[in-house]
Amino acid sequence: MRLKFTFPITFRHYGRVDCIGWMSPDDLYSIGEDHIIYKYNGAQNELSKIGELEQDLYALDMHWLPRCTTSLGSSGIVHMVNSGSGGKQAIGSDLFLLATNDGMNSLDYLLKTTHISYFVGKFFFVNKIGRMEKAVEAHQGAIICVRWSSDGSQIATGYFPFKIYFISQIRVLGGEDGQVRIWGRSGILRSNLVQSVTSIFSLCWSPDNNSILYCVGKHLVIKPLLSNSKQNTWKAHEQVVLKCDWNAINNLIISGSEDCRYKIWDALGRLLYTSQAYEYPITSLAWAPDGQNFAVGSYNTIRLCDSVGWCHSVERFNDGSIFSVSWSSDSTQLACGCGTGRIGIGHIIERGMSWRHFEFILTDSKMITVNNYETELSDRIELRDRLVKMSVGFGFLIVLTTNQGLIYNCKQLGHPVLFDLRDIFMNLIVQTEKYFLLSDGMNVSVYLYEGRFVSTLKLISPRPNSIHINTISVSHDTIAIRDSTNMKSVMFFDINGKPMGDGKLTSHKHDITYLTLDQTSSTHERKLAFIDKFQDLFVMCIHTSGQHRQSNYQKLRKLCTNVSSFRWNEKNGMLACIADGKLTIWLYPNVVFIDPSLLNKTVYRIESNDFGKNPSIVNFLGCQITIRKSTGALIQCAIPIYYELCLDLLAANRGDEALQLCQYISDDSIYSLIAVRSLYNRDLDSAENAFAQLSNTEMILFLQHLRLVTSKDECEAELVLLTGGDVQQAAEYYFRGNKPLHAIMLYINEHNWDRAIDLTQRYPQYLDVVVGFRQRYLNEYGNRRKETISKYLQAMKTVDIDWNRINAKLRKDLDEDNVLRIIN
Repeated sequence: MRLKFTFPITFRHYGRVDCIGWMSPDDLYSIGEDHIIYKYNGAQNELSKIGELEQDLYALDMHWLPRCTTSLGSSGIVHMVNSGSGGKQAIGSDLFLLATNDGMNSLDYLLKTTHISYFVGKFFFVNKIGRMEKAVEAHQGAIICVRWSSDGSQIATGYFPFKIYFISQIRVLGGEDGQVRIWGRSGILRSNLVQSVTSIFSLCWSPDNNSILYCVGKHLVIKPLLSNSKQNTWKAHEQVVLKCDWNAINNLIISGSEDCRYKIWDALGRLLYTSQAYEYPITSLAWAPDGQNFAVGSYNTIRLCDSVGWCHSVERFNDGSIFSVSWSSDSTQLACGCGTGRIGIGHIIERGMSWRHFEFILTDSKMITVNNYETELSDRIELRDRLVKMSVGFGFLIVLTTNQGLIYNCKQLGHPVLFDLRDIFMNLIVQTEKYFLLSDGMNVSVYLYEGRFVSTLKLISPRPNSIHINTISVSHDTIAIRDSTNMKSVMFFDINGKPMGDGKLTSHKHDITYLTLDQTSSTHERKLAFIDKFQDLFVMCIHTSGQHRQSNYQKLRKLCTNVSSFRWNEKNGMLACIADGKLTIWLYPNVVFIDPSLLNKTVYRIESNDFGKNPSIVNFLGCQITIRKSTGALIQCAIPIYYELCLDLLAANRGDEALQLCQYISDDSIYSLIAVRSLYNRDLDSAENAFAQLSNTEMILFLQHLRLVTSKDECEAELVLLTGGDVQQAAEYYFRGNKPLHAIMLYINEHNWDRAIDLTQRYPQYLDVVVGFRQRYLNEYGNRRKETISKYLQAMKTVDIDWNRINAKLRKDLDEDNVLRIIN
């Protein structure tokens, strides 16, 4: 992967360029030391001068109002921005902030005055035609940096004040201290957030807009907006830090310094990557909006780097230092402003993707090269418009251009299916076996591979860029999305866009950083795996039927800690993760819901010193795992193929053949795999034989007990509880099998007292049973606490508790084993 740069001949300034930014993926704005505001349209190759600043105004920084905000500019009006690509429109901004130093006009006065004076720093609201909507006199000094918050509701400014001192009639021009101020969207001062003893050269907002990251001297500081919150300060470099940026997708921080290094940090200030010392200081850097890459500029050099730190490519020019860089919103183009006044526009090319024996390489902005390593043939796909995003998986290549979408079957690349993007710039593709999902960061649409539109998700108050690859996942029947306002909660939708069950969110104790659904399980076995902010890996069993939606959190289990990366297998239900530098594969994660003691027996581990620091799993297909090291190198790992063969046989409900396979393999893990998977298949014979090989007497006796149960519904209820503990589904089977007391005792054992007392309205003969066990619970476990539930207070007035009568009912309606367990 590299950047292919072009320098339009007419697109240049006289003097260095500090301000550059994209209004849309095709429209680029720039302001240089010559005070001219240029607009360049890349699609039409048109350059226009839209304005000129006053001669005493020097532009130091600019920032466009984030796209898809609901409160835009001082007027609060949402505008439609024409991108110049065939009339396609997207909700966006026609307003940018311009930070200036209004000091050169008053310099003569400052040199003549006999007292201490200041330069004046202003920032302006400027629209897309170059008209200044509003000016705000913000600081007594040059405003070096200005940034909108991602929701467009706040503005942060950092400045470098200049003073004239008079010491024995000698005037000394110098800087003293720095300051960060927070402003409302209309330019009204809200707070003086930071008062620093040194200048603040760069700042940015946190992804949640609750903190400000700024660089001061050799340090980086994360300052919360709340006054009672503690700030986080750490020494970042050996020399002055010049630039910093914080990505909203991966929540990582990058910094560049005069020590000629760039570094990557997490949100807690822990160092993740340090570059080598280059020849010249880092003068500019910026994250790509999608969080996959970032750019670093220095003298005559610009580097394209991966999100983990290693460098994809280095481009060298003869145009002096790179003072400003800016990514387009689709993360495919990078603009840079140089010290000579020239402006370069780079397109990402040679981006490669692979699936099975196919490799797809973006050789130009409108051309894809396809290599088939099975037939050793190559082909080319020529596009009409510039490529924005592509994804390959499950036998299909999805390509998004600036005007339309294309679906290629990997076996027949010559006849793509075209579909309309519904006038929205999509920058995210998530594929599953039957469907694929598109998103622009706020809106979500689901399509079939035939190009037919399926549904649109109706999300409540989504935030800009809240939907990305880490926060959304899709399978052939379920969509999971992390809530945009509460990072601890997950929303579930069916594939038609309707909320699952009652629509309530499933919450975790801590913020969720990454989630994904498995792709191969059946509907009643659908699982969600996620990592929280403490890098703990959890797996959750999801039921897509509405009546079982309440019990999702009860089926949450922790699998591992200190996890840096994980991935589901695309072909079967295996789950791989990297934790503490080791590769761990759970052959069948459902084991954790049945018998946690068998979990370690169904785990395959690979230890290697070749993984290095911060490796990540790129692909997990079949028995092959692809891992990318922090240096960018790829490593292939493999698990024994008999695990895959065994899972394929069990998926086809051929447990007998899977047991025959085990005869040639002396490994308890494969017997554990067959035992648990056969329970889900309701293959009790294979499960019993496998548990016998493991000498698990308890499970053998239980399975033999199930053979004696005459009621099919009761047997199914017992298996439901064994294979997942879904109480509501098991209770339904008990009711269907005319076993109401079994269902009531099930809720009593779960301490679901409200549901238990509600069932007595249908079955009043068991009211004394429910009230009796409730009183026993309060006496033995509640330290004789008094009853507070109104339904039980009312029932206690109408029923007498006689344990002899209660035990008689239990003996009559329950089997002997259950009665002995309950009475004892």
